[in-house]
Amino acid sequence: MIQRTLFSPEHEAFRDSFRRFMEKEIAPFHADWEEQGYVDRAVWHKAGDNGFLCMTMPEEYGGAGADKLFSVVQMEELARAGFSGIGYGLHSEIVAPYILHYGTQEQKKKYLPLLASGAMIGAIAMSEPAAGSDLQGIKATAIWQPSLSGQVSPSGSQSQTDGCFLLNGSKTFITNGWHADLVIVVAKTNPAAGAKGTSLLLVERGMPGFSVGKRLKKLGLKAQDTSELFFDNVRVPAANLLGGPAQENRGFICLMEQLPWERLQIAIGAVAASQAAIDWTVDYVKERKVFGQPVATFQNTRFTLAELQTEVQVARVFVDKCIELLLANTLDTATASMAKYWCSDLQCKVMDECVQLFGGYGYMWEYPITRAYADARVQRIYGGTNEIMKEVITRSMGLGGK
Repeated sequence: MIQRTLFSPEHEAFRDSFRRFMEKEIAPFHADWEEQGYVDRAVWHKAGDNGFLCMTMPEEYGGAGADKLFSVVQMEELARAGFSGIGYGLHSEIVAPYILHYGTQEQKKKYLPLLASGAMIGAIAMSEPAAGSDLQGIKATAIWQPSLSGQVSPSGSQSQTDGCFLLNGSKTFITNGWHADLVIVVAKTNPAAGAKGTSLLLVERGMPGFSVGKRLKKLGLKAQDTSELFFDNVRVPAANLLGGPAQENRGFICLMEQLPWERLQIAIGAVAASQAAIDWTVDYVKERKVFGQPVATFQNTRFTLAELQTEVQVARVFVDKCIELLLANTLDTATASMAKYWCSDLQCKVMDECVQLFGGYGYMWEYPITRAYADARVQRIYGGTNEIMKEVITRSMGLGGK
């Protein structure tokens, strides 16, 4: 196996610390959380108390100012253990960075410390019933409603406090949606402008007209609180336009800038989960006997696992290189799309082959490989379907269609 060179002794010490946290605060309860369809809110508070949320945020906003490798370690460990109900990654490395990179100083001071402590749980609402991977097809609207002073929009007014955005629409498949206290909502503030009229709004739990729908029952990720969200004439103050007037109608640009990191996170989890599946299977086939001999002694078993381990090793080297590019701020969209598509496809292949080697027990829910098999399937869908990833890649090759 090729030795990894990404991590320092400090990162590995953190890995040990987070593993102990998982063993104490997650492992004993995750099966129950799968049954109830969401994790207990206490696990968020405990993570915040231990400094495991928003670690890469600056210290002035409640974070640790850590490099992203600490978050990578956390993602790998959650994927390795199969704790798919824990939404720390989206909260800390998708929601919080949007606020850090695009938010006003007031927004950063207000929300980031609450996210870092676990007092607030964050979500981002992109997908709609008729707009999943096609973010340009979003139908939710946030139309500026001037106050009696007659202002047209916050960017053209003398005062940003008069008036509000009237938010209408619905979102679906929202991770952390059931628990979310703060949702970054993608909506059209200028519907006539298409994608160029998209903005991001900070919507808080309790705003009149904002309601959380049912928790969605899924094939996998059963402990993850995925929900529908509804917005019925929600009056969103101008102060809750992410980034203030300067970012009005720039939401699509912000989304495109952040998608490479989101897609790389999917690849990171895919490789870690794939390696865990191989490790479980190796242990199993050494013990399980068929026709009086261990399954591991059959050539088919050994060759299958050799092929899978080779492919996962190749994927890991590529993903580690992508992480290096990310740290150097040189990871481009096409390369991140390659990582997301290749690694999530590979993850599904690995899970399928490993379930086969487990035989009938691979179909029993109490076995981690069975849950990992179910959890893997969505990786090829969210973050942009793998078909969309191929479109992105071909366009970088000068092969774009319409």
